[in-house]
Amino acid sequence: MATDRVKEILSWYASDNPGVKANLARLMNTGRLAGTGKFVILPVDQGFEHGPARSFAPNPPAYDPRYHVELAIEAGCNAYAAPLGFLEAIASDYAGEIPLILKLNNSDSLSKVEPCSAVTGSVEDALRLGCAAIGYTIYPGSDDRNVMYEDLRDLIAEAKAVGLPTVVWAYPRGSGLAKEGEQAADVTAYAAQIACQLGAHIVKVKPPKANTYVPEAVKVYEKYHLPVGTLRERVAEVMHSAFGGRRIVIFSGGEAKATEDVLAEVREIAAGGAFGSIMGRNAFQRPKTEAIKLLHAVMAIYAG
Repeated sequence: MATDRVKEILSWYASDNPGVKANLARLMNTGRLAGTGKFVILPVDQGFEHGPARSFAPNPPAYDPRYHVELAIEAGCNAYAAPLGFLEAIASDYAGEIPLILKLNNSDSLSKVEPCSAVTGSVEDALRLGCAAIGYTIYPGSDDRNVMYEDLRDLIAEAKAVGLPTVVWAYPRGSGLAKEGEQAADVTAYAAQIACQLGAHIVKVKPPKANTYVPEAVKVYEKYHLPVGTLRERVAEVMHSAFGGRRIVIFSGGEAKATEDVLAEVREIAAGGAFGSIMGRNAFQRPKTEAIKLLHAVMAIYAG
């Protein structure tokens, strides 16, 4: 039975059909955080995005696709997200054990052209593999952003028609932004708003840094004294930008770091009102027992 909190969150998606809501509920009713409306998701697209050695050499068992889904299941994650190849390698053997999210676009790190991921899977693939949602990355700031926005809207419409919600990775990047702008507080909040406006059910962003970047936005932040000094304040601003907190926003774990650094960051993210974390390298680059211990500690923070 759905908890009052799960029912409240589902009520924010009033335009969606019962299939979409059922799959959102499935995500929220799985794992150690079931019923709380909070999320800890394991994403493993790094082999495609960054290369196998950079991703898996720190923990060689992670070269095996089975390692990741087993880690997600044993840790009690809400879901496991990956590109087509990794999901095809495990979907049959682990059918029904954990909700799967098929990431429908990916790019490699071998070319340094304007960021724009290729569509590498389909809604039909997601249905065939028994997925609970699709995923897609947008790069606000890229010269190719409009292509991504248009492709995403088509995919969201197709997915909604068959009852699948969409998780959007919103990563500002490209010729429109200098490096210091990619995780600026105002830019991160803007990226979350764009993802919500495009119809995302769940938005994934990086933890925002303590600077503002776009000149027109900087003036507003200063005029209205919008606080960005602490991570919890910046997360709260991202949540405001996500339809006043009425969209699910989860934050990436980023590059691998020490356990206490991970937990300190998660405490701030949770205090800012985030719905959870989507944590890849900080989990799967550790030995499994250590990774599960870390993920349980993260879940405990979100559980309060």
